[in-house]
Amino acid sequence: MSEPRLPAAIELDGDGAHPAAWRYSGRPPGAVLTAAALREDVAAAEAAGFTLATFDDAPVPPHAGVNAAGRLEAGTRAAFAATITERIGLAPALHVTTTEPFHLATQLASLDHAGRGRAAWLVGAANDPESLATIGAVPLAPGELRREVRDVVDAARLLWDSWEDGAVIKDAATGRFLDAGRVHHVDFEGARFTVKGPLITPRPPQGQVVVLAPAALGLGARADIALVGGHDTAALRDRAEEAREAGAALAFAEIEVVLGATGASAAGRAARLEESAAWPDTGRFRYVGSAGGFARLLRSLAGAVDGVRLHPAVLAADLPLLAEHVLPALEEAGLHRPPAPGATLRDALGLPRPANRFTAAS
Repeated sequence: MSEPRLPAAIELDGDGAHPAAWRYSGRPPGAVLTAAALREDVAAAEAAGFTLATFDDAPVPPHAGVNAAGRLEAGTRAAFAATITERIGLAPALHVTTTEPFHLATQLASLDHAGRGRAAWLVGAANDPESLATIGAVPLAPGELRREVRDVVDAARLLWDSWEDGAVIKDAATGRFLDAGRVHHVDFEGARFTVKGPLITPRPPQGQVVVLAPAALGLGARADIALVGGHDTAALRDRAEEAREAGAALAFAEIEVVLGATGASAAGRAARLEESAAWPDTGRFRYVGSAGGFARLLRSLAGAVDGVRLHPAVLAADLPLLAEHVLPALEEAGLHRPPAPGATLRDALGLPRPANRFTAAS
């Protein structure tokens, strides 16, 4: 059995996970919508050694809090980040309920090409009336929603395989750009849509873009990474085990953090944030305490979970502490290492590059 590892992802939406994060970001109101702010946050996360950055999104902006003024579309943010980074993985949230499956698969394949094999997909399934109204639809019943999520993921995975490796030949002597025999129609029929294919983009460098999804969506083996929550470490351990038993290759713990040099300073920060706005219960584990204590907590989770996705309350305050104290402690313990230059996200996560199903069939 391999030694435990703990790759770390970080959520970079807005100024932080807390609704009042914008008040403590050190940026003017609205600055979070600029390219400069995105460049600063992504560069800091990559320099810290994070394996993966995620970019949350929703079809409509929240009514209150850090992103009440709106947000740039997550796929656009990730595409920009691909041009200014070299090692960190990039995972935009794209919603299966409001995004056309063919376009979704194309956008993610293009991101993987732009990032030279560093793309991932944070599966979203917005199902509230306001979100669905953006496409003139109504919310789906629970069973319909589960089927739609599975159908879109299945269709995307088929489309990523619709070009075999080596389909692009660029044979100048014969004037042939591709080998048509290696490009396939997928002929996918879901409950609410059909896709003929093939994709208009060659196969992603990773073969398959890494798929992250909340364990509650029930994707099982369709997800490379299941995101699990829980209000205590016992719940994180149990849900991670359940996710792997359901077929996910990896289970990442969802953790919100308010850090300080000491537990008292972290508690003081948390209190000030709560005075400005209440932090709703998201179902994620929440840690308020010293950076050293958090590193010890993560070490205790190694082996029980396969990685973590961190949600800093305020990026400007918590990301430096994660970079200076937490990730170095994990690296010293042999649990974490920054992605290597030129490595794909699958390489960094220890996931194999999948064989193309059409090549295998032939």
